[in-house]
Amino acid sequence: MPQTLPIDQLRFADCLRPRDVIGWPQGPGEPLALTEALVAQRASLTSAELFFGLSASDTLRPELADHFAFRALNGAGGSRRVTAMADIYPCHVGSIPSLLRSGILRVDVVLIQVRALPAGGFTLGVIADFTQALIRQARLVVALVNPALPLLAGDAVVDAADIDLLVESDERLIDMPDPAPSSVEALVAQQVVALIPDRATIQLGVGTLPAAVAHALAGHRELGVHSGVVSDVLVDLIEQGVVTNAHKGRDAGRTVTGGLFGTQRLRDFAERSGSVDLRSVEYTHHLAVTSSLSCFHTINSVIEIDLSGQANAEIAGGRYLGAVGGQVDFVRAGIASPGGRSIIAFPSTTPDGKHSRIVASLEGRPVTTARSDVDVIVTEHGAAHLRGCSLRERARRLAAISHPDHRDALLHGLCKEHA
Repeated sequence: MPQTLPIDQLRFADCLRPRDVIGWPQGPGEPLALTEALVAQRASLTSAELFFGLSASDTLRPELADHFAFRALNGAGGSRRVTAMADIYPCHVGSIPSLLRSGILRVDVVLIQVRALPAGGFTLGVIADFTQALIRQARLVVALVNPALPLLAGDAVVDAADIDLLVESDERLIDMPDPAPSSVEALVAQQVVALIPDRATIQLGVGTLPAAVAHALAGHRELGVHSGVVSDVLVDLIEQGVVTNAHKGRDAGRTVTGGLFGTQRLRDFAERSGSVDLRSVEYTHHLAVTSSLSCFHTINSVIEIDLSGQANAEIAGGRYLGAVGGQVDFVRAGIASPGGRSIIAFPSTTPDGKHSRIVASLEGRPVTTARSDVDVIVTEHGAAHLRGCSLRERARRLAAISHPDHRDALLHGLCKEHA
């Protein structure tokens, strides 16, 4: 059994080594009492480094750079406050466990939160994704006891032997409520759901556009869900009879996800229903799994796309705000699934309307998803089916779904290029 101590007796200086890399799970998986203690004790540590993905807390702040170096997987959520001073690791989410096992990505100490399971061992409750890989890679595993976590099994189960230090206790959990979509995002969502048939399996992320798509799916029936993360809108879709998971081709009757990125409503539903499986990214994102799903429709978003179909989901205005994440994993999955589609959807302009998000060229900004992988691009002005199209035809179709205020400039540039 691991050593147990109260949170007020935890001293990180006693168990960390110089230049240790300290990581914790994404989003609601963050153990707040542990990360707060780490930050509060930072002056006593020697050259420590922090490894993180999406943050949904206030833990990461620029002033911490005086004592910590940052290693960021993405700039989503609270992480973007520090990505300007971080080393960015542009990894496909599905590859992170193998990168950790090989030592290419290094994590020496991992901070997690757990709840004891009635039959023995512990559960991570709200997260699986690549957390098990973090645990197995780390020299030291510090686990916070949190009795508020839901009792879920699957890849969220942690053996007591994998925990070195058990810290008691804290009942706080990070809530991630669904944001309210804009009117433009609601229009984009209408275009998206027109492409999704009944009995399809869907993948949605979190954020305003996925929430808008979920609301627009109210008229659909017998959908399945297989996704990297899910939010509270999953409960709406199941209670409305939209999602039954009956026709997925595998995992019948089960919602499969890597994390519960929602509120108490989602956590209560997942525990009460017993129909939500928390799985590692080596299952949720693996092409051998996703390509066997029936009619898998994946929905992702980007910052901008150029007229050849190259998509940037990482940098805007010179700042790292997004991620490589699981986008390419799911883009390829939608294409590989029998009857499936890969949909990339976004409003045609920035919120102020001044800049088109369909651009002539990315001008050196990252290509997150290659033009050879894209399938269907959607804005509020329609859908551009790009798969199998020539570069010239792609440009025409993308210009046609751009905002009318910017369309002439795009077409003018296209005409000059082919004059």
